[in-house]
Amino acid sequence: MSTSETELREALAKRVSVTSDALIADLADGRTITVPIAWFPRLLAGTAQERANWRLIADGEGIHWPGLDEDISVESLLAGRRSAETQESLRRWLQHRQSPRS
Repeated sequence: MSTSETELREALAKRVSVTSDALIADLADGRTITVPIAWFPRLLAGTAQERANWRLIADGEGIHWPGLDEDISVESLLAGRRSAETQESLRRWLQHRQSPRS
């Protein structure tokens, strides 16, 4: 079974949870998507509190984690796309997180 482009575009999240190993999005049409948290290194590196601090964007087309500077679209989740962040970008972000804040 394949997912049509229309299904990808029209899918909207209504609820999100992140465990230590999975990102779970409940969709408005009744589906639930579960993907490995390892697909999204910033979520993996985040604390439980940071992972729990999310908000829906574009009426549920995407999810934003302000403390992790992460945005994930429902379309990407349904298509099975992992984070496209480069290792260099992730390295810089991790270094910034570890540096003392003034």
